[in-house]
Amino acid sequence: MIGHLRTIAIDCPDPDALAGFYSELLGLPLSGGDDQWVVIGGGEGQPRLAFQRVQDHRPPAWPDPDHPQQMHFDITVDDIEAAEERVLALGATPLARVEEDPGDLFRVYADPAGHPFCLEFTA
Repeated sequence: MIGHLRTIAIDCPDPDALAGFYSELLGLPLSGGDDQWVVIGGGEGQPRLAFQRVQDHRPPAWPDPDHPQQMHFDITVDDIEAAEERVLALGATPLARVEEDPGDLFRVYADPAGHPFCLEFTA
């Protein structure tokens, strides 16, 4: 091993708004920042996510390879219907549903800045 992962940084037009979205989605508290860079998580045993302001941010257009997704999260949930209701209320946009069988549900959304993320339920 060369090093340890400290932070995943995500480009966006509004760091406060996107940090608030992921703070609520993942249950990670706000841990610092300013108008250019906002961090959530990073406590004992928690990942640390940072959101950095980028002027003229161009959101991805999943699954269009001409506008790559830049990054995405796969988030396991216990109740995909309840999770979907909550992420939509937070400002997510549905992109796709993959329901290969009732025990394996996978749904793709865009966060408020356009980055794809997935909710996954496996029975």
